[in-house]
Amino acid sequence: MFRLLPPALVMLLALPAAASSDDAWEAFRAEVDSACRALVTGPGAPSVEVEPFGSASYGVALITMALPDGASERYACVFDKESKAAELAGPFPEAEAAPESE
Repeated sequence: MFRLLPPALVMLLALPAAASSDDAWEAFRAEVDSACRALVTGPGAPSVEVEPFGSASYGVALITMALPDGASERYACVFDKESKAAELAGPFPEAEAAPESE
């Protein structure tokens, strides 16, 4: 037989979701952006797309760097929420175009 949870327990379970304000998430995204951007060197400014919330332990960003020949390189950046350290993975290989379906 199913029982409904007591209202006090429902409110307690909802606290973690309410604990992080919009301002705190915006500050987190700015911190990930800054830490990841600092790891990229080269001509031009990188495009940094921060995943809005990350995982429980890490922030994640996708970095795209325009190359002088018009091509671009994509990198993944991982930001440790506890230590505040960021690491950059090597560039992803260019994706080959998928064959067109008939």
